[in-house]
Formats: sequence, C-alpha cells, structure tokens
Amino acid sequence: MSDNEEEAEEAEPAVELGEGPDVAGEPIARVASRLTWPAKRSDLRAQEGDAVIRTPDGPQTLDDVLADSEVPLFESRSEFVAEVEDLVGRGPVATE
Repeated sequence: MSDNEEEAEEAEPAVELGEGPDVAGEPIARVASRLTWPAKRSDLRAQEGDAVIRTPDGPQTLDDVLADSEVPLFESRSEFVAEVEDLVGRGPVATE
C-alpha cells in the first residue's frame, strides 16, 4: 500500500453518518463526562444547568431536570446518569 492510499483511508470517516433529521440536545453521557465526581446537585446545576439534553419528550435543560431530583450528592457518574434517566425516562429520542 502506498502512502497516498493510507492517507486516503485515514481521511475517510470510520463510520458513515446517515442522512436524516437532526436530534436536538446532547446525550446525558456527554454532559456527565465533563463533570467530576462526587458532585453536589447544586454544583451540577451551576456548572452545566444550561446544557440541553436529549430526552424521549424532546430537549430539556439539565437545570429543569435536576430541579425534580431529591438526590443532594451524586457519588459517581453512573449514579448521576441513572438518576437523570429515571427522571426523564428511557427510550427513543424525538427528532426535529
């Protein structure tokens, strides 16, 4: 294989993205990856409250979702993601 062929392979995406409508918001896992643990609910709302996350009912701000939570301290990323999923539900995400 020549250098040009190797460069061409690297330039192409590993996974082709499909055509279709956009999905509003970010996955909760992406938001959670930007945070450090353990974290207080109030700190999370201050840091990422304006982040718009994907939910089965359409996009919502993290601040609105966490307002319904009664957990004062999230010990881990997985605990946080599970709580958010319990609040917003699991399932297909609405597209635009």
